Order: sequence, then structure tokens, then C-alpha cells
Amino acid sequence: HVFLKMGFDFFIEKNPETAQLHILEIGFGTGLNALLTLIHAENAPLVLNYEGVEAYPVSAEELKQLNYLEAIKAERYEGVFNKMHQADWETAATITEKFQLKKRQQTFETVTDQNQHNLIYFDAFGARVQPELWGEAIFLKMYEALKFGGVLVTYAAKGSVRRAMQAVGFEVQRLPGPPGKREMLRGTKGLL
Repeated sequence: HVFLKMGFDFFIEKNPETAQLHILEIGFGTGLNALLTLIHAENAPLVLNYEGVEAYPVSAEELKQLNYLEAIKAERYEGVFNKMHQADWETAATITEKFQLKKRQQTFETVTDQNQHNLIYFDAFGARVQPELWGEAIFLKMYEALKFGGVLVTYAAKGSVRRAMQAVGFEVQRLPGPPGKREMLRGTKGLL
């Protein structure tokens, strides 16, 4: 709901001529969002360049314990999911013909991308757990990382997060949240 429907689908609907989509995920974690994006865009006529930022990568042992493929009924993507996790960090890897992945091991505070991405999945731990990741300094980095017309989506809906996003220049919308969550936020950089 948050990343695919309100982020990916929204961007493509507003930019139907897009042939290459650059996505930055803040909080790569287990790679689930990357896999879901690959599956979701499988039949779309575009190439995805996906970068995932993660300070503390999940270990191979932890990955073995995950049951994602069975849970989402995507067992046929086992090879693709494994390839994502076997890809070297800091190097772009071709996962499929239409999906490039670059995993970046760094803290969110050290992101210095400038006008590179169309879409940001902001999937950091919640503001109660890590408030430093939800302030103006981080959102300024995200704003600068986006191309004009770019979109940032997050499950967060706190007023302080919305105000931090607005303070750095995002046009922010409150949207219906996923099941169990009343609202979420979507920010855009300039007009779509």
C-alpha cells in the first residue's frame, strides 16, 4: 500500500512515459520491498534502478529464517531473491533484465545523492525508536536526492514528520494508511 500503490503506482500514473525509474530505499533491511517492487513492475515497460541504503545488513543466517516467499506466494522468485542478497554491496548488480540493484552499506545521515532518484521509499525505524531519522536534516538529504517531480513515501503520519518534510520544501499529502494505520505521508519535490 505505502510504497507500491501510493509511491510507485502514483509516480507512474503521473509520468506514464517513464522508461527508467530510479528508486532509493532508505532502510533496505531484508530486501522485501525490493522484491515486491520487482514483482509489481515485472510486466511494466520500464527499467528499474533500485538502490537500497542499510547501515546494518541482515545476516545470511537471519535471511534463512525468513518465510517471505511462501508468505507472499512468490516461491518462483527464490532465485531472484537469493541473487539480491548474494549481490556485492556498493556495486550495481543486474538481478533481471529490467532490474538493477545497488546495495549501499551506510547510515542514512551520510547519504549525499543529488537529483538522482524519482522515488524514495522512506522505511526507517519509527520516530519513537529513532527520532534523529525523522527530522529536517534527514528530509533535506532526501529532498536533495530526488529529481524535480520526485516522490517520497513513508508509513509515518506524525505531525512533526509532516512539518519537517514541509520545512525542507516537500509538498506533503496525508493519505489513507495501510490496514491498521489511519494515515501515511507522501511528499513531492516540485510539480508532477
